[in-house]
Amino acid sequence: MRIVPILTALVVTGALYLLVFERERLIAFAAGDQPVLVAQVAETADTPPAQAERRVAVLVQRSQQQSVDSAILARGRTEAARQVEVKSETSGLVLSEPLRRGAYVTTGQALCVLDPGIRQASLKEAQSRLEEAKSRLPEAEARLVEARAKLAEAEINERAASKLSEGGFASETRVAAATSAVETWRAGITSAQSGVQAATSGIRSAEAAVDAANREISKLTISAPFDGLLETDTAELGALLQPGAPCATVIQLDPVKLVGFLAETDVDKVSVGAIAGAKLASGLETAGRVTFLSRSADPLTRTFRVEVTVANSELTIRDGQTAELVISTEGQMAHLLPGSAMTLDDDGRLGVRVVDADSRALFVPVTLLRDTKDGVWLTGLTETADVIVVGQEFVIDGVAVDVTMKDARP
Repeated sequence: MRIVPILTALVVTGALYLLVFERERLIAFAAGDQPVLVAQVAETADTPPAQAERRVAVLVQRSQQQSVDSAILARGRTEAARQVEVKSETSGLVLSEPLRRGAYVTTGQALCVLDPGIRQASLKEAQSRLEEAKSRLPEAEARLVEARAKLAEAEINERAASKLSEGGFASETRVAAATSAVETWRAGITSAQSGVQAATSGIRSAEAAVDAANREISKLTISAPFDGLLETDTAELGALLQPGAPCATVIQLDPVKLVGFLAETDVDKVSVGAIAGAKLASGLETAGRVTFLSRSADPLTRTFRVEVTVANSELTIRDGQTAELVISTEGQMAHLLPGSAMTLDDDGRLGVRVVDADSRALFVPVTLLRDTKDGVWLTGLTETADVIVVGQEFVIDGVAVDVTMKDARP
């Protein structure tokens, strides 16, 4: 039977026991045995040597709380500010040469031109009917004027006949004839007014026909609705387009949108108008402002859509690229410290060790805000804190320390 494996197992068991159950005593013992980190406490005449306390030498940085802009990270993609499939409103053969995809077009530029067919003839016919309707109006108005004059004359004759009849100088037949003439010309005025109204309605109908013909002709030229790029070729020469048939797809990439999705815990930290930066998968970096923040969550992911608008005058950003968004939020007060100053306590909490008023080590839990090239931003400390940046792993809460201050820069 070999004795070496048994001895090795006993040694390992003892070491594990010391590390797990006697950790604090082991650390204190180890600290007392390191001559570099331990400073001897000077003995005075009134203090017995048995009561002398050893202090652990540590390097301390005095940190002052500062205001730091916090940010929220979101992954998303780029989207064209506008994208529309331009379609035909009428039927006809394409007469224009096609424009190829990738071409830059401006607002109002012709994309597809259709054959007018008989539309020009229809316009001329509508214009002729309008002229004819307009010529009827003066005649109807003249008849109305004539009827009004005849009515005035008939009313005068009626009044004269009535007075003569009262004196016995005119017969009742003459009075009745005068009254009949008045009623006749009143009916004539009504008829003339109807004629004027009919002529006016004819003019309006003819004008509507002319407008419809012009509108139909305007549909023959399909134009770009805004400045942008052609995502597809325009319709080929000789192709027959029906109402609703696509002519081309136009997208606008200046400005361009960066679309991300925020978690429920982060959405209230962001506001419209906030500054945001983004890094694309290609390595290109850009910046803009938040222009839209959804009020309704996606029913599947429970996230909220956020849009950032950025300039893209060189058209270097394409539609559909992966983007990593960093959106700024309201600033917080935090400490900038070296990342090496952070440690864990026995419960696994992240924190730092500080020196209290009695020059003893004290563990303080912290929250990591951001990791930068200059250090880490931490919250959870007081406004001014003496943080142990070297030697924090060799002390526990309550251990006396011998402090050496360093420059405040991390």
